[in-house]
Amino acid sequence: MAKISDEQRQEFSETIKPYQSKITAILGKEKTVLNTINSGAADSAYKKIMLSDDMIYVSTLYMAENSLSLKILDVKNNESLNESRKIIYKSIIYLEELISNVIDVPYVDLVDKHDTIKNTTVKDRYYHIKKLGLAINLLELALGDNSKWKWSFVELKGRYAVVAKNFIDMREAAKVYFNPSSEDYETTVLYIRLITKLLEQSAAGYRDKYELSTRRIDDMRNGIKFLLARHKLALALGDKANAEEIKKKAMVWREKMDADQKSGSTR
Repeated sequence: MAKISDEQRQEFSETIKPYQSKITAILGKEKTVLNTINSGAADSAYKKIMLSDDMIYVSTLYMAENSLSLKILDVKNNESLNESRKIIYKSIIYLEELISNVIDVPYVDLVDKHDTIKNTTVKDRYYHIKKLGLAINLLELALGDNSKWKWSFVELKGRYAVVAKNFIDMREAAKVYFNPSSEDYETTVLYIRLITKLLEQSAAGYRDKYELSTRRIDDMRNGIKFLLARHKLALALGDKANAEEIKKKAMVWREKMDADQKSGSTR
């Protein structure tokens, strides 16, 4: 790697100033909004969605700084990328606080939580989740295949999958899914397809993490929980045949986990 000149450092420092200014302003606004939420504001639930959206934007600003570092200094800015990673977690956490972080929570347990955001349309929820997923994918791409964060993305994507699933009122969505005359039909179908893919990817991700990296029993358990969440979704859609196949798969994984525990090959 060529030595970075003082001129290059100065150019980079000047170029990222507008991005840093925006980041500072948004994080300052976040503190103000949190004070409002903590004081018991009636629209606190909607404010958390707004904060989650703001954090997605901040994460992209940090990634933009990394792009400028590559362009001007010809070097990856790991500090900015790490800040982006932490900010994406904050975005997810705001949604977790709003609608639960439980992987295979029964849909009925989310009714009260969805009542607090009933004025947020399915379309708005879907686009919010899509934006969050895009930010995660861009960050993973920027960090590269050999990043030290490789396996941590299994957890990040898993938590993303959970909030994506819990953010939609599945009891209502399951009805709209079979009603082409509904104005929310297309968005609901796309949203449920996305959730299906995310749950399957997270189940496989945790299984791979267990087999190829950690051998931690909690990783395998999480993989099974994602399968069970996928099973619940299949049942909600009346897909009994697929639900039965997923249930059998979860049983095979559980048997594998139990056998590994008995053999002492887990941690």
